[in-house]
Amino acid sequence: MVKLTIDGRTAEVADHTTILDAARSVGINIPTLCYLRELNEIGSCRVCVVEIEGIEQLVAACNNYVLDGMVVHTNSRKVREARKLNVELLLSTHDSECTSCVRSGNCTLQSLANDLGIYYLDYGNKHLVHTPWDRSQPLIRTNSKCIACHRCIQVCDKVQDSHVWDVTSRATHTVVNVRGGLDFSEVDCTLCGQCITHCPTGALRERDDTERVLDALADPSVTVVAQIAPSVRTSWGEGLGIPKDQASLGKLIRALRMLGVDYVVNTDFSADLTIMEEGSELLEHLDISQHGGHPMFTSCCPGWVRYVKAHYPELVDDLSTSKSPQQMFGAILKTYYADYLGLDPHKIFSVSIMPCVAKKAECAYPNMNDACGDPDVDVVLTVREVERLIRADHLDVANLEDAPFDDPLGTGTGAGAIFGATGGVMEAAFRTAYPLVTGKTPVDDMFQAVRGLDGWKEATFDLDGTNVRVAVVSGLANAGKLCDAILAGTVHYDFVEVMACPGGCVGGGGQPIHDGDELAGSRGQELYGLDKVSQWRNSYENPSIVTCYREFLEEPLSARAEELLHTNHHAWSMPGELRR
Repeated sequence: MVKLTIDGRTAEVADHTTILDAARSVGINIPTLCYLRELNEIGSCRVCVVEIEGIEQLVAACNNYVLDGMVVHTNSRKVREARKLNVELLLSTHDSECTSCVRSGNCTLQSLANDLGIYYLDYGNKHLVHTPWDRSQPLIRTNSKCIACHRCIQVCDKVQDSHVWDVTSRATHTVVNVRGGLDFSEVDCTLCGQCITHCPTGALRERDDTERVLDALADPSVTVVAQIAPSVRTSWGEGLGIPKDQASLGKLIRALRMLGVDYVVNTDFSADLTIMEEGSELLEHLDISQHGGHPMFTSCCPGWVRYVKAHYPELVDDLSTSKSPQQMFGAILKTYYADYLGLDPHKIFSVSIMPCVAKKAECAYPNMNDACGDPDVDVVLTVREVERLIRADHLDVANLEDAPFDDPLGTGTGAGAIFGATGGVMEAAFRTAYPLVTGKTPVDDMFQAVRGLDGWKEATFDLDGTNVRVAVVSGLANAGKLCDAILAGTVHYDFVEVMACPGGCVGGGGQPIHDGDELAGSRGQELYGLDKVSQWRNSYENPSIVTCYREFLEEPLSARAEELLHTNHHAWSMPGELRR
């Protein structure tokens, strides 16, 4: 243990503790900007500088370690002046048009400037080199807002193994951009959005599709139907300042109706539908995997599908052919539900509210229009975009009365809800497969091994004498390690769940941004809590699913189910595929 003094307080911490962590241990907050624990500890922004007695120069608190007897001043005049100067220099090359920035009010740089009393710029303002960007892309970079903190590079390289971003040019012209000077359309970005949620400014954002939704809402000839993904219910109120215990799903449904949405339906329904189809696929696939073949991989995460197509093309045919819940819902909406409502499917505008940026690309793939020839899902909104729609309408959502989903597609199960957490798809699948094979109901503690935030989890389930080996990974770097091990023959599984975002969809790239805080764990626990109190906990118990198969689909993997609910992953290409 090491003893030191920080702003007059005595701190006792373990050796090799950073000054930043030592200060936090005694309740002293040192501001940071570029810092991300274990990912980006390079001290480049110089915002966290502190003064140490006996040392003339200021040092970065994020990557310098404590010494016994050290005396630290975190807010001396020398520190304040240096910190303010460093932020002013960042602002001198930053597009400071905060009123039109998507991150205004939730920007670390903006907050720091206000905290430091920077009300005018002594150094003027000259933006860095402006890089043209195709704003039709689901992910948009505005380099005039980039502060070269390198967070996006580190997250993309270390957590997501995608290597999209890099430092380009030199000296005063240094800027972060697409690696190798390539156009964004030329790199194999998975569109996971982790660079967006880890950016401290507005340099990275999703394409805003709210105007398309507003246009549809204003058209009296169009019926707007919105589906809400499972993990959205854990986060939608965060950016609106609504406490967790007040941000009920019913309030969000009511808000959407007040915006003009005609029908609000539950993606948990199509998550259950996905389980029925994917679980049936798995039972057919087991004979292949049990005799040395590759495992069947889940396909509900479009970021993962993009990643495997780009990096492991030899495994693409091992992906489940089942569409994601989003796309299954779109197909059912413009067939079964359109007929139920007596509507022309061409006049239905299908909106999907998702925690994901990659979903914006998924709905536009050419093979996602099986219902009526139009896209099964017309537009995808992230949670952040829905927040902006609610703000624009000045809705007092905290005081709205709860409203229910519209039937018959408003019914979901606990198994559908946990789709949003890593391990949830695997658990939901086996909750259905186990009774189908064994005739017995699984007990809850069977699935503990696939729960939690570990990046790579394994388990073995006994299906009536057949040991089924499974793995669950989240974060694409973990997925890459698993794929390497499978191809090398060092591990063997029958079924693998992959989620691109760490922690699953609850940590998705379209979720509200809380700089420095990772909320996937607490949001995931919220989904498991909803599962525990669900009226039906297994997908095959969902009465709306039973009715849909009886009246429309007939049975899992039927000809109609194959046509509407399954897909060919070779029907579209990643940039790298086109070059191979």
